[in-house]
Amino acid sequence: MPRQVVFIMTDTTRKDMLGCYGNERMVTPNLDKMAEEGIRYTQAYTTQPVCGPARSAIFTGTFPHTNGMVTNCVPLGENVKTLGQRLSDKGIRCAYTGKWHLDGGDYFGNGICPDGWDPDYWYDMHRYLLELSEEDRVRSRKADTSFDEDWDETMTYAHRVSNKALSFLENHSDEDFFLSVSYDEPHGPCICPSPFNTMYKDFVFEDNPTFHDTLKDKPLLQRLWAGEDLEKDGSAINKSSKMLSLFLGCNSFVDQQIGRVLDKIALVAPDALVIFTSDHGDMLGSHKLQTKNACFYKEVANIPLLIKAGKGSAKNRGAVVDYPASHIDVTPTVLDYFGLPLPKALQGVSMMRQIEDPKVQVNDYVFCEFTRYEVDHDGFGGLQMMRSVTDGRWKLTINLMDSDELYNLKDDIHEVRNLINDPKASKKRDELHDVLISHMDESRDLYRGYQWVARPWRKDKSPSWQNSGFTRQRENDEYEERQWDYDTGLPMQEAVRNKKLYDMKK
Repeated sequence: MPRQVVFIMTDTTRKDMLGCYGNERMVTPNLDKMAEEGIRYTQAYTTQPVCGPARSAIFTGTFPHTNGMVTNCVPLGENVKTLGQRLSDKGIRCAYTGKWHLDGGDYFGNGICPDGWDPDYWYDMHRYLLELSEEDRVRSRKADTSFDEDWDETMTYAHRVSNKALSFLENHSDEDFFLSVSYDEPHGPCICPSPFNTMYKDFVFEDNPTFHDTLKDKPLLQRLWAGEDLEKDGSAINKSSKMLSLFLGCNSFVDQQIGRVLDKIALVAPDALVIFTSDHGDMLGSHKLQTKNACFYKEVANIPLLIKAGKGSAKNRGAVVDYPASHIDVTPTVLDYFGLPLPKALQGVSMMRQIEDPKVQVNDYVFCEFTRYEVDHDGFGGLQMMRSVTDGRWKLTINLMDSDELYNLKDDIHEVRNLINDPKASKKRDELHDVLISHMDESRDLYRGYQWVARPWRKDKSPSWQNSGFTRQRENDEYEERQWDYDTGLPMQEAVRNKKLYDMKK
């Protein structure tokens, strides 16, 4: 029996935009059915709530600060290998249809199929736009096009991405394969045909404390981000609008398109491992913030994750996993599924044990980061250095150039009470802080330094020029020879070792 994986991803889908996560007002029957037949994760996190960096971790198994894609509009590092490259080099067919956002180009990509992926099915947004007239290209970027009668589902990116996926599944159902289906929807401009374009007319979220967060005792960057909304009443933030209606309508529309792919999988590849997630979410007025940026709030960072292991079993059918999970584990999980060894360069772990038995915990902590939103934009806060960690019960966020945050997720599910300076929470805060600093060291975070350690609330830590005093060379894998030790010129014996410093005065 062939081994097959289908990875499905949307752009900007919040966890509460799926009915299976408890919001019955969301019309997402296909993903809800997938959740019933597989595993639903409640504490899954993106590695960075920005499109490109988030995808870089998913498809390389390394954090953005490691693979070089710390913001939109920069490419992956030259020596970074994608999942497609690793699998195709082992004789496994790999195809990618949909938004890529990893080539360092503009929003739409450059139209060039990267190494490792089947060019017959490569279909980034650049190639989609080439199929349209110049007039229709402009229309494809306007939300109001949703109401044009001649712009039916066949004109949408989502429909054409699905078509490519259906073609691949039809033609390669008897082979080992990895297929990635990456939709731009429901990301703006949120184009969706009838009846989705009016499905959520006058929709308003149920009121909750996040819409009334004054952001007092929160980082300055959040108050600047909120702008004029900071002074508005919560009801003025949480209100119906045409864009919100289209956004949610587009979300239901892309669920329909995903349903086409899931139906085909059931017919021609019923034993395939199917994974669904989104790159990040959207604040949508929560904490008086819009879109996404440097924060670890659940609205942007705690993403949906559904995994269906073939036809399923009594163990994982309809299972719910509350343990922490992360996008960083996608690449090692897929490699493990195909029976391939995990390269040392990967920074995540395989979830296969958990997929086989949802009661198994594979992560004690997961991590999130932020460097900047996009090279092209002057705004969006510019440089915002953030590193975060959660154990599923607590969240700690270090905002390097700003004040920090600590939330008790059990007692404060809306994350409105910042406990960073609360003496009663100091023990847990410091524990998470130590875990986070160790993670930055172990993952060779190029932005690490004493500033992350000596925070105002961490009285037992003081600045040190040497930090931990170690050097950490990159672990190599099958694509290159082992790195050479600076002190010997020979292949390194240990990647992590005490740093030998020279006294230049001698």
